[in-house]
Amino acid sequence: MIQIKKEGVILRKTKVAFESGGVLNPAVIKVGAEVFMFYRAVSTGNYSTIGFCRLNGPLEVAERYDYPVLLPIGDRESKGIEDPRIVKIEKEYFLTYTAFDGFNALGALAISTDLKTFERHGIIVPVISFPELKAFAESTCKLNEKYSRFSHDKTEMNKDVKLLVWDKDLIFFPRRINGKLYFLHRIKPDIQIACVNQISDLNVSFWNDYLLNFNRNIVMISKYEHEISYIGGGCPPIETAEGWLIIYHGVHDTADGYVYSACAALLDLDNPKIEIARLPYALFKPEIEWELLGEVNNVCFPSGTALFDDTLYIYYGAADQQIACASVSLSTLVNELLAFKL
Repeated sequence: MIQIKKEGVILRKTKVAFESGGVLNPAVIKVGAEVFMFYRAVSTGNYSTIGFCRLNGPLEVAERYDYPVLLPIGDRESKGIEDPRIVKIEKEYFLTYTAFDGFNALGALAISTDLKTFERHGIIVPVISFPELKAFAESTCKLNEKYSRFSHDKTEMNKDVKLLVWDKDLIFFPRRINGKLYFLHRIKPDIQIACVNQISDLNVSFWNDYLLNFNRNIVMISKYEHEISYIGGGCPPIETAEGWLIIYHGVHDTADGYVYSACAALLDLDNPKIEIARLPYALFKPEIEWELLGEVNNVCFPSGTALFDDTLYIYYGAADQQIACASVSLSTLVNELLAFKL
């Protein structure tokens, strides 16, 4: 099994109001020898904004703002913005996050050229109810029954609000592939993939056609016991000579509730709709007190990485309360994955 080093907690909540409830699930981008971290900051009432800190190297906090750098805007974000991820594509930084209105959770996009100001592009995933999605998908192929099961807990939330499919974990690949922008997103219980020529292509017509062929756009499904309940995107894909390294989260149910673990797979470089390898065990899982006990117990939720030489630092939300880091040899991890080709 692969050897992982738990580096410890990097960032804890403070008494400052916007992050007094917790800090977790950061977007991470390496700039030179520094690491920029845009993290989910939770205030009282589970209202989330995006905070910022800068690290010297992979582990030392050098600067931390005492205010959020991104605030919710509009009705779709009225109850907060959550779980950011970030990549650089050519000269632009694509920061994705989940917009939450108290009932619906949907993937949104903001773009920056300087990591200081962001142009908001709003929701870019399908805005659709589950019965509508099911009708589209089952016009061509039977939908896995788990989709209905995971939609059920939302259908009873409020009869006066149109309840939409929750589409989260929106994550772009860090470069164009064959001229196209690729991204992962997650409608439970699987991970889906999409590609477009440009962001403006993500319109109603695109998504209607996409949903008509929904089963063809599922890139990863649960395979092993540690991820048997459902899976979801984690860190942005990492390009290696052997494929796109995907660090994602896998969830399994226990008598004490869900357990969230970090997992690893490889997708094909030229056609990332093809999965080529996957670890049959969790890369790392909740083991230490600050992963086992928190706002949500038993959670390791990976959301960003930084590569220093051959050491890959994986930043993750620990028990939905603080941000921690684990490290692994990138080359060793890829070689281990190649032993489990599909």
